Amino acid sequence: MIREIHVEKVITAVKELCIESNCIISPDIEKALHQSIPREQSEVGREVIGQIIKNAELANIKQMPICQDTGMAVVWIEIGQEVHIVGGSLEEAIHEGVRQGYKEGYLRNSVVGDPFERKNTNDNTPAIIHYEMTLGENLCITVAPKGFGSENMSRIYMLKPSDGLEGAKKSIIQTVDEAGSNACPPMIVGVGIGGNFEKAAILAKKALLRPVGIYSPKPHISAVEKELMQSINNLGIGPQGFGGNITVLGVHIETYPTHIAGLPVAINISCHVTRHASKIL
Repeated sequence: MIREIHVEKVITAVKELCIESNCIISPDIEKALHQSIPREQSEVGREVIGQIIKNAELANIKQMPICQDTGMAVVWIEIGQEVHIVGGSLEEAIHEGVRQGYKEGYLRNSVVGDPFERKNTNDNTPAIIHYEMTLGENLCITVAPKGFGSENMSRIYMLKPSDGLEGAKKSIIQTVDEAGSNACPPMIVGVGIGGNFEKAAILAKKALLRPVGIYSPKPHISAVEKELMQSINNLGIGPQGFGGNITVLGVHIETYPTHIAGLPVAINISCHVTRHASKIL
């Protein structure tokens, strides 16, 4: 049976998620930050993490943005094949939800309408939307605002198959090392390996949505995630770049089949906030 969902419900959900994701840190990241304090060897690093936690607590209490860069809205839509959107366009409803959320939440408008003319759209639209068709009659919406302090540090490498696992690990470590303090560590590192140019990048972005502390279900990939986390934390960048051994809270790798001649590796770095919130309609 087809289930109808009116666009007004989508607008309201997106609006609320924009505000929630920008003002309330997710429980997994909050937990990871608390757990990282006793593991941080630097006294300054421990103090920095404490200030990060305090900032997040105040943002929640006061319903204010955790960070002044409230990001470009990235919206993930998982829509069941039994769902029928009524009352208008789903895509326009998503943009309208972002528009209302950024206005009502007093969130910074950071989107320019043209990459060269640089005129602000004044409502943080358009959003970047990713669609995925699923089974069932539900519509799952995830809003993941992405600031560009960390986004600018992201990279994609089109490696040769002969570069193999070692080449992929080298590229990931190099990317984080070059990012340094610019991505506001401790970071979450999303990695997409396989597919093609655009698939790897989308995988890397989606990897950031995985809860911190949850490793890949593939044993050989989870082993690499743990190894990379240790290697990156040994770089000595530390919280906010002040030095220390907690540079990343998690390294999340997603993989996909690829061409016999390719080994795409995309790295999407995110800051200690890594904002995201979801709702099922």
